[in-house]
Amino acid sequence: MLTWAWAEMELWEEVHHAEAWPRSYGEDGAATGAPAKEGETMSSLRNIGILAGLALGVSAMAMGAHASECQSARNVDPLSASNLPRRNTRCPNKVRYEMLTRLGYFVTESSEHFAEYTPYFIKEGRDDLIERFDIPLDEYPKRCIEQIERWKDQAAAYRSADKIEVNPSKEYASSIINSVWTGEPSVIYGNVRNNGCIPSLPANCAAEVPCLVDASGIQPTYVGELPPQLTALMRTNISVQELTVQALMTQNREHIYHAAMMDPHTAAELDLDQIWSLVDDLLAAHGDWLPDWVRTSHEAGVA
Repeated sequence: MLTWAWAEMELWEEVHHAEAWPRSYGEDGAATGAPAKEGETMSSLRNIGILAGLALGVSAMAMGAHASECQSARNVDPLSASNLPRRNTRCPNKVRYEMLTRLGYFVTESSEHFAEYTPYFIKEGRDDLIERFDIPLDEYPKRCIEQIERWKDQAAAYRSADKIEVNPSKEYASSIINSVWTGEPSVIYGNVRNNGCIPSLPANCAAEVPCLVDASGIQPTYVGELPPQLTALMRTNISVQELTVQALMTQNREHIYHAAMMDPHTAAELDLDQIWSLVDDLLAAHGDWLPDWVRTSHEAGVA
């Protein structure tokens, strides 16, 4: 997983009309049906007033290209928590602003989650890094517990209510269904097969790009080349994803070990014997949940 959208909402949705990717759009935002030409941008989407910023890349590692946000953030001290805008008080976002000062672009993923995908921030014996960047390692479990409690309270309220009012939420599903069913256009940030939307990333990887949704379905937009430093960072995770998919498609369990071997965070912490042993332990722990071809006994070594 390597991409969340600018508003930190994610989409895993089947995409229609793959043969038309990437699509181009007219001044009214309607799809022309013709493939987008190299160099085209999202200007037509901006013309219909529904594109305030961009989130581009791959899941959990998308980078925002919102100029006003980035320019103001470049002038703050990443380690001065009082200067950093944030929505979650448990996570001061120091990792995100540190990456902004290093790469020049704002990562859309939360600090604690992005730190898991890179080798820079969470290291055994380096509690100083956790403290320096205020990485809340237990934030997500806490959030899940709190969400479950909210669901319980909500269920109890629904059971006792005389009338239930349904208010719009920030979830993507309802707006997608509405656009496909009624033809009313909307724009989402979708995880889709790349197919050249971001030429600097593999064509068959899952890319996050702006997508127009209407009666024709979900139509990804051509973005263009990413800055080389962003492409390089994203490819470290795409390689892991590709090997994992190859393991499933070819039923070659060796590729499971290869995927773990290529993971940048894993490789920064463990040697090869430790990585192989870790994968053995994970496969054993999952037991009967795994297909037979994965549970076949494995002798450590190279493929």
